[in-house]
Amino acid sequence: MLASAPGLSGRWERLEPRPRARMLRQVLHAGLRTSFHALGRFVASHPVFFASAPVLLSILLGASFSRYRVEEDVENLLAPKHSLAKIEGNLVDSLFPVNRSKHALYSDLQTPGRYGRVIVTSRKGSVLDPVHLDTILKLHRRIYQMQVTVPASGLNSFNYSFSYLCLPDDKNVCIIDDIIRAMEEIQSARTSNVSVPVLRYPITQLADGRQAYIGHQLGGVQGWGPSGAVRGLGTGGRGEGVRSARALQLTYYLQARGGLMDRVASQWEKAFCAELQHFAALHPKLGLYPSTSSSLRTDFQFSSVLAHRPLLVSLGACGVLVVLCCSMRDCVRSKPWLGLLALLSITLSGLTAAGILNLTGATYNSTYLGIPFVMLGHGLFGSFEMLSSWRRTREDQHVKERVASVFEDVMLRFSGSTMLHLMTLGLAASPLTNMEAVRLFCRTAALAVTISYVYMLSFYSSCLVFTGYLETGYRHGCFCRRVPKPDRLDSKPAWYRCLMYTRYQDETQTNTAPHGVAHSHTPPPNPNLTHTHAHTHPHTGNNHNSHGHEHVENATHTHPHSHTSHTQSTVSTEPHPQDSHLLLGCVRRCYGDWITNTYVKPFVVLLYLVYISFGLMGFLQVTQGSDPSALVAMDTTTVLYTRAQQRYFSSYSPVIGFYIYESAPYWNASVQRDLLEYAKGFQRISWLEAYLNYLSDRNQSTSQPRENFTRTLRHAFLHEPQFAHFADDIIFAERGQGEEPDVAASRIFLVAKTTENKREEMSVLLDTLRRLSLTSRVRFLIFNPSFVYLDRYAAAVSSPLRHSLLAVLFLLGLSSLAVVEPLVSVWLGLTLLSVQFGVLGFMTLWGVELDCMSVLCLISALGHSADCSGPLLCGFASGRGESRTRWVRVALERHGVPSLQTLICYSAALVPVGSMRSNLTHTLFRCLTLTAGCSALHTLAFLPTLLTFLPPSKTQGQGPGGEGPRQEVECVEMNDSTRVVDQITTV
Repeated sequence: MLASAPGLSGRWERLEPRPRARMLRQVLHAGLRTSFHALGRFVASHPVFFASAPVLLSILLGASFSRYRVEEDVENLLAPKHSLAKIEGNLVDSLFPVNRSKHALYSDLQTPGRYGRVIVTSRKGSVLDPVHLDTILKLHRRIYQMQVTVPASGLNSFNYSFSYLCLPDDKNVCIIDDIIRAMEEIQSARTSNVSVPVLRYPITQLADGRQAYIGHQLGGVQGWGPSGAVRGLGTGGRGEGVRSARALQLTYYLQARGGLMDRVASQWEKAFCAELQHFAALHPKLGLYPSTSSSLRTDFQFSSVLAHRPLLVSLGACGVLVVLCCSMRDCVRSKPWLGLLALLSITLSGLTAAGILNLTGATYNSTYLGIPFVMLGHGLFGSFEMLSSWRRTREDQHVKERVASVFEDVMLRFSGSTMLHLMTLGLAASPLTNMEAVRLFCRTAALAVTISYVYMLSFYSSCLVFTGYLETGYRHGCFCRRVPKPDRLDSKPAWYRCLMYTRYQDETQTNTAPHGVAHSHTPPPNPNLTHTHAHTHPHTGNNHNSHGHEHVENATHTHPHSHTSHTQSTVSTEPHPQDSHLLLGCVRRCYGDWITNTYVKPFVVLLYLVYISFGLMGFLQVTQGSDPSALVAMDTTTVLYTRAQQRYFSSYSPVIGFYIYESAPYWNASVQRDLLEYAKGFQRISWLEAYLNYLSDRNQSTSQPRENFTRTLRHAFLHEPQFAHFADDIIFAERGQGEEPDVAASRIFLVAKTTENKREEMSVLLDTLRRLSLTSRVRFLIFNPSFVYLDRYAAAVSSPLRHSLLAVLFLLGLSSLAVVEPLVSVWLGLTLLSVQFGVLGFMTLWGVELDCMSVLCLISALGHSADCSGPLLCGFASGRGESRTRWVRVALERHGVPSLQTLICYSAALVPVGSMRSNLTHTLFRCLTLTAGCSALHTLAFLPTLLTFLPPSKTQGQGPGGEGPRQEVECVEMNDSTRVVDQITTV
């Protein structure tokens, strides 16, 4: 019979071969929608179980917070996990451990397990003035004599002083900074009324003849020039006389041998900070900025402590706005409690995820503050989408059917966006990620998003069932009290009538016409019979097939739930009571017409060009933020200490260790020349240079046989008092009996002159010296503890973002073959790229560097932008017929309103976080705010405008060469008073 139809023969021919992919997508869509429809009915049939099970599970897992543990190794979190600098650091520690140094230590090169450090500044004058110098030496003696009691009470308590905990020299005396010895010499000379020894900078000579580098101990230096003129801060040459200094840095190294000594050292660090705080109160003319080995860890985790109250305020503000967004003028169809229950669902999922982490022994860190906002954005959008779909269902259907229709309409898109979240977070949590903080965050966020998705299917959906029964019984959405009919409300006061305003079903059906129908037929006299054209309804209640035009083109298409689908797509699609929703009314009556206006489109396109221009401007200025102090709370010891160090000690780089880790022919003139050339241009403390000068002063050749060179080095040079400290820098290896040992390894110390961009210059210097080590005849490496954060930091931070972005694009390309229309995948991929580009550019212009926290926000931005723009694109692409502008307006009404509601609540939740005094939360606030803003711009402005004149096309498919008229389907529905009884379709 179909073959005889002249209008269908050409249509069946067109199914070969091009529409095969479309048919595959259609079959997969039908199968997935059928599955979600069945799942919705199952959840609606057992609402009590699905509402109580998540609550009980959350309570049980929440009891595991007794196992709450905080991550203590900040370097492991914030530094690249696999880097050459860590390998070099382990080699350096094995060759030259800090306990082996018996003469001098450099505070910015050796960082043992425990230490106390303080920067002393003078608010007026120089720290070398007699009054300040005496005060600083007094502070040194108080710290030296300070004692701690461990345990705090009991018979086994002991008092430990610094002399017991310190690192001893070869005379079993505590190693102290050279600047202390120089200051004691100056004080002794002033007391004895003799000439004060000249203090030179950055390398000075002590009373015992030893040369000491004090560039990292004395800061804000003004020196005397050759003619007696005053030179600027830190501009002097080698050994320049010091006129004044604004700052002084002292370091006290502690030993931590075993668990007991580590606890003692920890207590000593706390007493050290308390003593400095007390001393600063007694001497207001000095500024004290302490720092200990645990300061970075404490201040990094302090952001979590500061976030307790702002997070509660965020939850409260978001709760208020969620209630308002779910409310309507119609008191029955208004669902304020459903908004609060959506927040409760997100909170329960977060509690469940935290319980799982506690049971598995995971640790917490402050970067986890971003996880609640990832869950909030994803969960709120899903809940608003479900509520919007619920309001488009037929009110005369049973609650189970309405919930099943909501699942069928929403869950496929919501599952797809959840899959995008899991793909981006999952790949960033893989071993491919070289940043431990990023990997742990993404692993935890993926777990939280998964649980939030399950709870949205179970807990929130069961709450939707309960509120649906309240709506069916015409009970008040807030007070759950049955609303009287209009005839009984007439005798009530005005405030009561306003509070109990609603429209009953019979009133809605008889007194209102379908809204938004392009051209509808006059209703027949029978109120139970509705006659309309399927293709004339762009406002169909639930577009149950993303390829909804197939229902029109192919009359033989069968669907297990076609009865419900066609019913909802042919009857009054947007009931008039929905107009009482403020945002929906604004989008329908005002914004949709305005954004698609012909005269507005050029300005929107111009705005997008401006967006791209500023994004490109920021993208070209992206800088890496490898400084860990940029991720700690403000006004903490770490931040204050870092600011003081950058202000007073930025003239020179940290001490760089130049380690020759293999035996080398030091007696060879060419090797000596190469090593001297490598150190040229640096301030240096070099045993080789001092030894060669020693030989030259004694008229000995520097190119001697190996035995003579080594014998003079061991038995003459290192026995001189001024050169004895170089014994710490040389490792000898025994040869055969009677032979002089070889120099197996050695080290020299280099210091570079720096400017304001100290970290960038250090990174360039690291790369330059590493390239030099690859071509040098002498096998050497360079190391400083800061290299652990600098080494390949940009690649380690940006690689998770690149991997996640490529994974999303691959997933979209793969899904376009079978699930999603190709043009939807293309549009969504371009939207994600545009949002990422804008966020990255604008955050740079806002002063945010590319560190681990900003990268975490960029990774989560992929899922957030997919949440907002994906449903809009699917809704637009699924429509056929009418015009582009008409379907853009329909997509904005259906999916733009949930995006706008999510944006409002999400932004309100971010505001309290921006008020926190923490660098980490400031980065979090700025990046998430830009993510929400860029996503909203694309969803509500850029995409609605561009889709009006770019593919996909909205024209209905014609026969080859334009043959064949458009097929129309007439649907006649037989209704009784409550349910649809039958449906007859004719072609």
